[in-house]
Amino acid sequence: MTIPFVTEIDLMNPRWNRDSWARISGDMNPENERFSSCSGVVLGVKPGEAVKELCGFEVFLATRYLPLEDGNIRRINKEVIFYSNPRTGEIIEDWTNPWTGEKVNVVQVANDPFNYTISDFLILAPEDFKSSDPEKSKPRKIPLIFPWREFGPDIMSLATDMHLLYPNSLDPKKFVRESSGPMVQVTEMMRYNVSRKDLENPDLTAVPYTGTWARITPWLPWMLMATEPGHVVYNGSMVGGSDTSIIPPKTREYAEKHFPDFLHAPTEDYGPSHSSLEIYSRTQEPAPPLEG
Repeated sequence: MTIPFVTEIDLMNPRWNRDSWARISGDMNPENERFSSCSGVVLGVKPGEAVKELCGFEVFLATRYLPLEDGNIRRINKEVIFYSNPRTGEIIEDWTNPWTGEKVNVVQVANDPFNYTISDFLILAPEDFKSSDPEKSKPRKIPLIFPWREFGPDIMSLATDMHLLYPNSLDPKKFVRESSGPMVQVTEMMRYNVSRKDLENPDLTAVPYTGTWARITPWLPWMLMATEPGHVVYNGSMVGGSDTSIIPPKTREYAEKHFPDFLHAPTEDYGPSHSSLEIYSRTQEPAPPLEG
């Protein structure tokens, strides 16, 4: 049974914002899978230097929605981030650090599951409401109203930005060469460009989009840059679709060989969900110290 949704455009209506975002990033028919794919480059930023292109990346998500009894939507996902040669699209298994000359093993990201609930209220990370004051520590319900931009008579652009600061799952005392320190500062910036006619179409349980994804984050742990000043920036173009044909062929072939279960969305809600740093801390051993 299709999850009910609002189509009459009302930028200041939290329910319309919820349903529009949901139809863009997933499919309101629980029988349908929805896929998102993003390709781009990972850039290295160090003080006093020109930015360096470090490698490429390929992301895809397989998503399904489940209706909840309270009227909200449970989004259930599997997601990967593979690292690639930005010129050929080939997935890489090793990488040479341009600053140290050290050749390191690449650790691909595979999160199963990565689930959360979509409602009329903004999703807040736990650190957003941590406080010594019990009243301030309670989760705040902020109405879900996104910043939209309109371009011409038919193009609308949805921005979903997150700016986070949270404890690092990689203990710097254990993961000496991988950890960026006790806290992790991350920004995610997405732009979904859609047709106004599609948003207003009640027959579309999912709305086609193209867009961009940018992420600012500490050095990736497998780069072994530890607390070296600087950070990385992901910059990519993304698209949504109803099947895996939107995933670049070389990425799809790699997934079929190494992560075949990620080419289908979950059919039930299970968990818990863990961040990529949490999974890294559980699956990887600390790198040995540099010699000399």
